[in-house]
Amino acid sequence: MSHRYAVLGSGRQGIAAAYDLARFGDAEGITLFDSNSQSARKGAERVNALLNTNCVSSATLNVIDRKALVAALKGTHATVSAVPFQYNLGITEAAIEAGSSLVDMGGNTGIVRQQLAMGGRAEARGVTLTPDCGMAPGLNINMGVRAMELVEEPEELHIWDGGLPLNPHPPYNYALLFHINGLTNEYDGHAHFIRNGRVTEVPCLTELELIEFEPLGTLEAAVTAGGLSTMPWTFEGKLRRLENRTLRYLGHWEHFRTFQELGLFSEEPISVNARRVAPRDLYHVLLEKKLQTESVQDIGLIRVQCTGTTRNKMASCTLDLVETADLETGFTAMEKLTGWHASLIAILAARGQLPRGAVPVDAALTGETFDEEIAKRGWELHTITVP
Repeated sequence: MSHRYAVLGSGRQGIAAAYDLARFGDAEGITLFDSNSQSARKGAERVNALLNTNCVSSATLNVIDRKALVAALKGTHATVSAVPFQYNLGITEAAIEAGSSLVDMGGNTGIVRQQLAMGGRAEARGVTLTPDCGMAPGLNINMGVRAMELVEEPEELHIWDGGLPLNPHPPYNYALLFHINGLTNEYDGHAHFIRNGRVTEVPCLTELELIEFEPLGTLEAAVTAGGLSTMPWTFEGKLRRLENRTLRYLGHWEHFRTFQELGLFSEEPISVNARRVAPRDLYHVLLEKKLQTESVQDIGLIRVQCTGTTRNKMASCTLDLVETADLETGFTAMEKLTGWHASLIAILAARGQLPRGAVPVDAALTGETFDEEIAKRGWELHTITVP
């Protein structure tokens, strides 16, 4: 059976998602929507050229136009939202009304919990909702669940992940691999972990630790927000400890903790020469110039480590995933791990392989399905199990 898909947003991740849908989604048609018609057209042309197909078309759409959005999504089996998370509540409402299953790239756990609360309405319309897909949150969580499946009685799960330039430039040793709003959203506020079996808030940019991760060597990991999506609430009372930290090159966190302490993450306007300015807006304008690059060779790293018992003996399972940019297609590691993961969940939803209603990302890809889907995309796991 063939399926029709919509992709909202023709930026880096949206184009990568469209490419994966065209490869693996039995696509009758894929429409790449954007408020910028030229961007959408170029994105569709790129995917069609890479795969020697004509199944991807483009169209102009403003996602805040509810009536136009519902009309655009009607007749599609699944939609991938690759726009900033601030729009996802409205997009979820529209997808339910249109009868299109929805996958998005999330970015804000509070919004995701509101989306999942619409599960009853989605089920009644025959729609699946799976927000917070991508590299992290998303694939990192699925890897964590897979590791838990390989330990008979899991007790703790630790996750580390990060997207990094292969050739970092000081002082920040980082390149902007996704929207800057998403980056600051990760660095601001609190993360939600499980400690002593209970959901616990932990401040962002704290609890630094050093991690050895080949081929990069020693990296610094710090607490950031949103990387576990709703997983802490799913496994509260089931795991004793659940944590996630973001990987960066040495020295990165020191700079961003300084920005945080200066108040540059704040969205509350302040007076500057009789003008009202949100510090975060100014910070983004200045920082984006320093972190953006037209082309970047990057690397994506995910490590999950589950510990517990198997047959009443101490046991552990560690899974490592390393992905690099694809020179042939031009997709970065971040684009592949984010866009392709969102696409594969949308494909499962379109095929009816996921339940209707709200399906949190930690329940969307498990067991043999996980193994099959990552193998299709050439993602290789390094696995260490004890015993």
